[in-house]
Amino acid sequence: MNDQLLMENYLLVLKSTVEVYVHGTLESSNPDVRDTLKLGLDEIIKHQARTYDEMTNYGWYTISNIDLKKIKQTLNSIKSN
Repeated sequence: MNDQLLMENYLLVLKSTVEVYVHGTLESSNPDVRDTLKLGLDEIIKHQARTYDEMTNYGWYTISNIDLKKIKQTLNSIKSN
């Protein structure tokens, strides 16, 4: 396993963990539990941001702009259905 694959897997784990913390925070009826989950959620989000930034620095996570023409084509396709 190489570093890129490890980081990709770690990022996926972090994203899944965020979902667990969000649901736990929203569903908790105990204020102390809710506050603890919110703190955990904040930490996971920080880890996700640092991991994303590191992957971007290495060129392992790239974002490209979508051509406006493709957006319009997709919107027109949706409207016609």
